[in-house]
Amino acid sequence: MKDKVEIAVIDDELIVCQSCEKIIRRQGYSVDCALSGKEALELLEKKSAEGGYDVIFTDLKMPDIGGLEILRLAKLHSPTTPVVIITGYATVASAIEAMKSGAFDYLPKPFTPQELLGTLENALRKRRMLLRNVALYTGQEKITEFMGLVGQSPKMQELYAMIRKVAETDTTVLICGESGTGKELVARAIHNLSARRTNPFIAVDCGTLSSELLESELFGHIKGSFTGAVSTKKGLFEIAEKGTIFLDEIANTSPGVQAKLLRVLEEREFLPLGATQYKKADVRVLCATNEDLRELVRNGSFRQDLYYRLSVFPLYIPPLRERKEDIPLLAYHFLKQHSRIGQRSDKPVPTQLAEKTLEMLMEYDWPGNVRELSHIIERMVIVCDGDTLLPAHLPPQIYSESIEENISIPRTAKDLKILKKELREKAVADVERRFVLQALERNNWNVTRAAEDVGMQRPNFQALLRKYNIRLRDLSPSLKEEHKEE
Repeated sequence: MKDKVEIAVIDDELIVCQSCEKIIRRQGYSVDCALSGKEALELLEKKSAEGGYDVIFTDLKMPDIGGLEILRLAKLHSPTTPVVIITGYATVASAIEAMKSGAFDYLPKPFTPQELLGTLENALRKRRMLLRNVALYTGQEKITEFMGLVGQSPKMQELYAMIRKVAETDTTVLICGESGTGKELVARAIHNLSARRTNPFIAVDCGTLSSELLESELFGHIKGSFTGAVSTKKGLFEIAEKGTIFLDEIANTSPGVQAKLLRVLEEREFLPLGATQYKKADVRVLCATNEDLRELVRNGSFRQDLYYRLSVFPLYIPPLRERKEDIPLLAYHFLKQHSRIGQRSDKPVPTQLAEKTLEMLMEYDWPGNVRELSHIIERMVIVCDGDTLLPAHLPPQIYSESIEENISIPRTAKDLKILKKELREKAVADVERRFVLQALERNNWNVTRAAEDVGMQRPNFQALLRKYNIRLRDLSPSLKEEHKEE
């Protein structure tokens, strides 16, 4: 949003315009008023070049141009501007029809200052979400993407700078980080920025191969060197000549493999299995681990001399929980990625995340890091039938995290009793809310069918919607008219 929040109030009653202007200006916002539809169109035309108003309040019934026409033109000039319909009680039904045409909400006369400001703040929140969604999805808001890595946080900026510096050298790099943080992406970035980028990049997962097979894969063997060696085979160090070899999960290597790796790093040569002559190795070595190699050195399961040789230039990738400010960027990055892959032709392509969805993603601790976030967004894209990823599309573990947060241990039995009651109510409310949302999603957001599906009377189902402030127009802006709540 702009630095200055700008509101338009359109009503043919002067007292309404003056009252609204006075109330809104007290909040520090700028207000333009129009007493007719014609005057309003001039304001909208003028403001469209500046990005439009942040919120528009318009009377539904006016002598020259009505509120529905104002709504249509406002959406034409600025699709992200919420429009609130001001209406008398006699025309509430017409206001609801206006909402089906794209109005954000309606405000029945007479209204209190609190009702006006409450509606205004909700509309501004919607405006902020829409602007952010548009900016993130279209790329108008800068997303820092560095060689496949995504993030704007200071920790990621520091990592990018270190990658640039070490890429220009032939130094061995030890990449440290938890599983799912993107260690291979960092290794590929180093290779692609180096002088070796036109030569092979070979990645090896040391944790998936036995000691004997890993040694043969890395260094090769000659015919007859062991049972099953029916022919001579080149090792990956030979195949990667003048390129880069990336050894993932280096902590899983055996003492024999570690000894051979040390010779490659120190002497630039290796001995294939069964051979008697060393071969030269012009290969850059990058390694990665999710374990503490210093602890492994202390307990004797990793060679100390190899550790010092590998850790000449260590790089640390922060886990996602230490850079949560990057979650919205990553979420939209994966949304674009997964929306293009395997999307059914009978479904709209998801283009945004609901504000509450982003909030819940930000609150989660992400034990699986960036990889887990990618998988969750992919799952949400598959189950989503609209253009917005909603909280209902999140997997259960995201919900369960929110139940346990902010719980302090009571000091007395009385406090414990009160807390237990609160927790029961909270747990029931959480299940009840998810019950309603999932019923709606299963039935394409049709209230009548959802009520029938779960075996409830429609008024009782609607009561649950009101209880948890669930409004279909907030959940899915792309719902067709017949699927909206009456």
